Amino acid sequence: MSDVDRRGPAPAAAPRLRCRLIVEADLPAVAALLTAGFPDRTHAYWTAGLTRMARRDSPPDLPRFGYVLDRDGDLVGVILLISGTTRAGDAFVTRSNLSSWYVDPAFQGYASILISQATKHKQSTYFNVSPAEHTRPIIEAQGFIRYSQGRLFALPAFARRRPSVRVEAVNGPRKGLDARDVAILEEQRHYGCLNLAAIDGEAVYPFSFRLRTVKGVVPAAQLVYCRDIADMVRFAGPIGRALARRGRGVVVIDANRPIAGIPGAFVAGGMPKYFKGPDRPRDGDLSNSEIVVFGL
Repeated sequence: MSDVDRRGPAPAAAPRLRCRLIVEADLPAVAALLTAGFPDRTHAYWTAGLTRMARRDSPPDLPRFGYVLDRDGDLVGVILLISGTTRAGDAFVTRSNLSSWYVDPAFQGYASILISQATKHKQSTYFNVSPAEHTRPIIEAQGFIRYSQGRLFALPAFARRRPSVRVEAVNGPRKGLDARDVAILEEQRHYGCLNLAAIDGEAVYPFSFRLRTVKGVVPAAQLVYCRDIADMVRFAGPIGRALARRGRGVVVIDANRPIAGIPGAFVAGGMPKYFKGPDRPRDGDLSNSEIVVFGL
């Protein structure tokens, strides 16, 4: 009998776990993993959202989709990154929304690897708009800072009137809007958002809203883009009445406190938002986020 025979069969190699970029061929498996991890969302929801991500342009050097934990070809963890540029005052900055973070319970000890890998691009600001409560200590340990504490459920139609201001829908390029504003609004319109402009003399102020329901019952509009939250305060009445005529009397606005000049109820703590990086996100801008791309 040979030495090999006496030793018996060689032991099987231990499974190999690695964190790697998502590629387009992974998308069906990613959709299945996310459906298992978020049972309140359907497989069709994830498939549609991932298809939208596949059609988006991402900034150079940033992932197109995000990262997975790969165990010998089986996906056991995922984190999506939705990256793009947005306005910060007169400049434009790059940022990435960390979204849909899930790890199979058998591999929970490796969950932080996904966050570490996903946030390694130091030129980008990372933000998380829907962290599950049990994940908040993990992202805080990774250096994320809470930037928004709650939401205002506003009734802006009851704000003061501004007879000189008119509100129009924006469905493409428009005089008074620069090319970057138009690009942001056009992408959001493509995903089903409603774009409006408040026009005051020669000045044009853009707004974008994701149409949704509150508690699955009350029709509402969530503010996902304006140049500055002060614009929403200034034009709350005209914008609110334009939305009310479209059946959306309630407007959801990220906030840290009640907003003077906008009637409504402020609710603290229910959906805090976090960031990490050089550019603190501002309330009133959820462009390049799952709320826009996936319709959360």
